[in-house]
Amino acid sequence: MKPKSFSGMRCSIAGALELIGDRWSILVIRDLSLGLRRYDELRVSTGIPAATLAARLKHLEAKGIAERVRYQKRPPRDEYRLTVKGRDLWKVSTALREWGDRWDASGFGQPTVELVDRKTGRPVVLALVDAETSKAVSLDRIQLRPGPGADDAIRRLLADDSTGAPK
Repeated sequence: MKPKSFSGMRCSIAGALELIGDRWSILVIRDLSLGLRRYDELRVSTGIPAATLAARLKHLEAKGIAERVRYQKRPPRDEYRLTVKGRDLWKVSTALREWGDRWDASGFGQPTVELVDRKTGRPVVLALVDAETSKAVSLDRIQLRPGPGADDAIRRLLADDSTGAPK
């Protein structure tokens, strides 16, 4: 069964999901961001069926998230790399990993990867920061407001100024 398309929805989350594709695509993006490049490396790492991997790579290429680069002419061999657009998904991957670690989504009890400061070795976490000062903003100070692309439905939804960070 083909999933319903989110294209045309007035929602950045729906649009991002439409561009990324599905859970296999997220694992392919994860592996590309970790430095895997070759088709066989991606298959082994994810356990993804060959036809599914081929389809996901084509999808990610078509959406400008990954690119195929020829590394050998004879016989022709290609590898895959994230584009700037694809590399910018690191925050999404990091947020999913942090959430999965907190709630033991893998069921193995301990995180397999930690994000640390290269200089100090101390753990680093994602945070919401003020765009001008770069200082962290606590969840109790977060508020959603209609953006330039908001329609009337979004404006009504966000009219209550208490709407914001998850409660």
